[in-house]
Amino acid sequence: MNDLDLRYFGLLAQKFPTVAAATTEIINLQAILNLPKGSEHFLSDIHGESEAFSHVMRNASGIIRKKIDDVFGDTLSQPEKRKLATLIYYPQEKLKHEASIQVNFEAWLEESIYRMIRVAKNIVSKYTRSKVRKALNPDFQYIIEELLQERHNHFNKQKYYQEIVSTILELDRGREFITALSELIRRLAVDRLHIIGDIYDRGPGAEKIMDELIKHHSVDIQWGNHDMIWMGAAVGSEACMANAIRIALRYGHTNTLEVGYGINLLPLATLALDFYADEENPKFTPKNEAKNAYLGREVRLKRAMHKAITILQFKLEGQAIQRNPDFEMEDRLLLDKINFENYTVTIGDAVYPLNDGNFSTIDPKNPYELSEREAETIAQLRNAFMKSEKLQKHARFLFEKGSMYLTYNSNLLLHGCVPLTKEGDFEAFKYNGEVAKGKSLTFLFDKYVRQAYADKKRPNSHAGRDMMWYLWCGAKSPIFGKDQMTTFERYFINDKLTHKEHKNAYFNLRDDETTCRKILKEFDLDPDTAHIFNGHVPVAVVAGENPLKAGGKLLVIDGGFSKAYQSKTGIAGYTLISNSYGLQLVAHEAFESRKKAIEEEQDIHSSRTILEETGYRIRIKDTDTGVELTQQIEELKTLLNLYREGVVKEHTN
Repeated sequence: MNDLDLRYFGLLAQKFPTVAAATTEIINLQAILNLPKGSEHFLSDIHGESEAFSHVMRNASGIIRKKIDDVFGDTLSQPEKRKLATLIYYPQEKLKHEASIQVNFEAWLEESIYRMIRVAKNIVSKYTRSKVRKALNPDFQYIIEELLQERHNHFNKQKYYQEIVSTILELDRGREFITALSELIRRLAVDRLHIIGDIYDRGPGAEKIMDELIKHHSVDIQWGNHDMIWMGAAVGSEACMANAIRIALRYGHTNTLEVGYGINLLPLATLALDFYADEENPKFTPKNEAKNAYLGREVRLKRAMHKAITILQFKLEGQAIQRNPDFEMEDRLLLDKINFENYTVTIGDAVYPLNDGNFSTIDPKNPYELSEREAETIAQLRNAFMKSEKLQKHARFLFEKGSMYLTYNSNLLLHGCVPLTKEGDFEAFKYNGEVAKGKSLTFLFDKYVRQAYADKKRPNSHAGRDMMWYLWCGAKSPIFGKDQMTTFERYFINDKLTHKEHKNAYFNLRDDETTCRKILKEFDLDPDTAHIFNGHVPVAVVAGENPLKAGGKLLVIDGGFSKAYQSKTGIAGYTLISNSYGLQLVAHEAFESRKKAIEEEQDIHSSRTILEETGYRIRIKDTDTGVELTQQIEELKTLLNLYREGVVKEHTN
C-alpha cells in the first residue's frame, strides 16, 4: 500500500476511529443494500404550468393514491379515499375547508390522523429509521417516530398510542400534526425527482416551479432549450434575453418576468410606443388574446412591445452569428436580405413578399446595428436581469443541479437528442478548432455553458453566452434538434412552406433499436438493460403516436403539460415512475384548478401503463447508490484489516 493510500485510510479513520465503529458502519451499509430501491419520478416539458406541476408533485403521479388503495383496500369507500388523498396533497387548505363543513370536526381530525399514520407506515417501511428521522418535522419528530412503530397487536402499548393522539387533539395541535404527517408522506413517496428539461416559457408560473424544485430533497435537471435561454439571460446573453422576453409577450404571460423576477419592462414599453404604437400585424397579438375581437390598450401595448423586442432579437442574433462563423448559421441572417422598397425578402434563391412593412427600428444600411435608443433599452433590460436576486438564485440552482444529460440507474436522461446524420452516425460539430460528436459533444457544450456562468461579470466575454444562444436554436444543439428555427418566417412570411423546421435524423432513427443501443454504448451504458428517456417533442397521442420507441429502449415523456400543446397531444402530460418493481408510464388528463382539487377532491385523472416488470424486487444494491455503498464497504473492510494489522491505530479516547 503506497503513502497516498495510507493517507486516505488515515483520513477515513478519523470518521471511524475504532474497529467497533468501522464494523457497525459495514453492518449498516450491508443491510441498506438489501432495502428496496426508492421510487424515481420523471417529468419533462412543464413549460410554466405551475398548478398542474404542483399537483403532480403532491400526488406523485398517483403513487400516494396507490398507497392508500394498498393500505385500505375495500375498507374505505372511494369518496373517503379521495378525501384522505386530498388531505395529504393540500393539508392546510383541506383542513380549513373541512372545518367549515364537518359537524364534528374533532372526531374527523382524530380519524384522519389514524388513517394518515397507516399510510405513513406503508410509505416509510422501505427506508432506514435514520432516513425517516431526517425527513420528520422537528416539532413532532419523537411523536411521529413512536406512532410509526405502533403495531395493532401490541396490546401493552395500545393505550399509550391512543393517549398520544388524544393529547395532540386536546392541545389543539391536530392541524399542525396532520400537516407534518402529510409532508412526511409526500417527501418519502418519491426518493429521487428527475426533470428532463423545459421548465420555462409558455405558461405563467415558471418561477413558482423553480421555488418548489429548490425545496425538493433530491432532484436533478437535464437542461432544455427553453431553460437555456433563461440561464443565458441570467448570465448576460442579450440574444437569450430577447428570446425570453419575446416568448413571454407572444404567449401573453409576462408575470414571470415582471412579478416573479421583478424585471421592469418599462424601457421596452417606451421604445415600443415611440416606434410601433400603431402596429397592425396580428402575429404580434399575444396568443391568449388572439381570439378577442376588441383589443384593449394593454393588449395593443403588448403587441407593440412584442414587435420591438422581436426586431431587437433578430439584430442581436445576427451579431452572434457574425461573431461565430463556426455556428454555420449565415442562412439565418435575413434582415440584410429585406428589400425595404417593395417589402420582400430573399431566402436562398427565392423571393417572398412580407406581410408587414413596419420596420421603424431597422437601418437598411446597417440592419444588425442597434440604434442608440435600442442599445440603451437593451442595457437597462440586461441590468435588470443581472440584478434580479430571484432569477440569479434560480439560475444558480439550474447550473448546480443541471447538466446536458445524466446517466442514472442504467438510464440515459436527455431532453432532446443525440445529433445524428441520416446514416445514423454521430454528427460532428466544430468550434474553435475543437471537433466533438456523440458523448463528447455534450461535454463541449457543458464546458461553454459553465464558462458563461464563470464569466457572467465580464460583459465582453461572448463565447460562453453565444454558445448558450446556439443551444437554444442551433442545428447541432442536442437540446434543440432541428436544422433551423424559422422565427422570422413565422412572423413575416405567410407562405407556410418557409416555416418548416426539419428535425434531426435522431427523431426518425430513435424508433430503431440498433440506433438506440449504439447511443447507449456511446454513453457507457449496457444496451441490454438500459433505456433512453426524452422530452422536448410532444407525443401526438390523439394521432396514434406511441411514446414507447425502439421496442422499449426509448421513451418520450413530453405528453403536453403545456396547455398550448394539449390540442395536439390529446392528453395533459406523461410522467414516468421507476420503482422496485419496474417502469410505469402515467398519462394525465387536464388539471382543472387547485380550488376544485381541494373543495371537490378532484384529482388529476391518470391512466397507468406498466412498461416493464422485473419479476423480482430491485434492491439498492442494484442501483448506482448501491455501487457507491459497495465501494464504501470495501474501503471500510480494508480499514478494518489495517486496524487489526496495526498499520493504522485506533483512537479509543
